Amino acid sequence: MNRIDRLFGILTTLQSKKYVTAAQLAERYDISVRTVYRDVKALEQLGIPVSFEQPKGYFIVQGYFLPPLSFSVDEANSLILMASLAEKFADKSIARHSNNALTKIKTVLRSSVKDETDRFSDHINVYIPENEKTENDFLIDIQTAITKQIIIAIEYADNQRIKTSREIEAIGLVFYNMQWHLIAWCWKRNDYRDFKVKQISKITCTQQPYKKGEHIQATDFLDFLK
Repeated sequence: MNRIDRLFGILTTLQSKKYVTAAQLAERYDISVRTVYRDVKALEQLGIPVSFEQPKGYFIVQGYFLPPLSFSVDEANSLILMASLAEKFADKSIARHSNNALTKIKTVLRSSVKDETDRFSDHINVYIPENEKTENDFLIDIQTAITKQIIIAIEYADNQRIKTSREIEAIGLVFYNMQWHLIAWCWKRNDYRDFKVKQISKITCTQQPYKKGEHIQATDFLDFLK
């Protein structure tokens, strides 16, 4: 990767995260930390307000306007492919937002890139058997609960089809065994539980913040089950 491409890449990374450390940039672009310092200084000399906060790392000063990103054909086609897969591996809410995001991305593509991505889109088809189609529309609600740390109430049927009502604090979404699982603290059981999303019949946002203190990571819970 030449330096111009690397500088653009570093700028893109800074745009995509709140903070990025020099070590993270060095690992991502396979350069030394000293080179990261030089590249950041070069961005500053170009008028881009990169600032630093110890120990969090570098960030772009809030309020600075950056022009729309440009995408290569391969990058744009990768996003199109992921949006297509969202129709199979996510629910209707995610697929809808994914397609909306893809439409916005297409507005910043160069004409030549847009022609090639349109051609690629015409040759993608994700076949979903009737028995595998997702009927619920809950992934966005769960996503919101996780990011805002809001308690949700769910109606859930377990593997024996016994229905219960629960208030839970969602800590993660995990995709395994070809379906989505919601890992959450269950106030009914006073313990962490693994809920199959397709077995949730109703979700209600309580607008109440999490009551439990620190939570474990969803992956830690799954490791415990092994």
